[in-house]
Amino acid sequence: MTIPASKIQDLLQPYCQDVPLDICDRVQSYMDLLSIWGKKIALTTISNEEDVVRFHFGESIFALSLESFANGRLADVGSGAGFPGLAIKLLRPSLSVALLEPNKKKCAFLNEVARKLQLSEVDVLPVRLEASKIPPNELEFVTSRALGRISDLLSWSRTTISHDGRVILWLGAEDAEKTTQIPGWHWVQAPIPGTIKRRILSGSPQTKA
Repeated sequence: MTIPASKIQDLLQPYCQDVPLDICDRVQSYMDLLSIWGKKIALTTISNEEDVVRFHFGESIFALSLESFANGRLADVGSGAGFPGLAIKLLRPSLSVALLEPNKKKCAFLNEVARKLQLSEVDVLPVRLEASKIPPNELEFVTSRALGRISDLLSWSRTTISHDGRVILWLGAEDAEKTTQIPGWHWVQAPIPGTIKRRILSGSPQTKA
């Protein structure tokens, strides 16, 4: 049985203060779907429910400490089970979200989450970023968690984000350091609560191509 919404609220407190209980109820529903679908396809290697709340939902919404995500369009590249894209969407319902995930079974799961949680303006795209056909300057945000291919992602993002757009990455400390050394980008970063080596980076291109 999924842990109570009040407990979810407590677990999320270090990442994002005072997450409303109705949002925690929706996190509950999301976790139920993760459990059901996880018996058929690989969605997460984490089995402990409290760790799922912390690692997937908590670390995803910690990005709100760096960016408001108040409105506009976000593309989540390599969305997997929907983190961070759908977790951020739960707290920012007015945000338009495109989930790029080449695995079609995971796409089916993402569509089911969006349907069951009644999330509007969610597009699930069963493609890699280079085949996404997202027009230039359309995105306010690009997010990616443990994708790899950072140089390719930044090259693509430089074209697709708007003039004040941001790229938000979830990385280990070593990869975060390497990323901040990539020419042509300005970065701010924050350590993820409860971790020693993981960081969130928020970056913008110093010049647009």
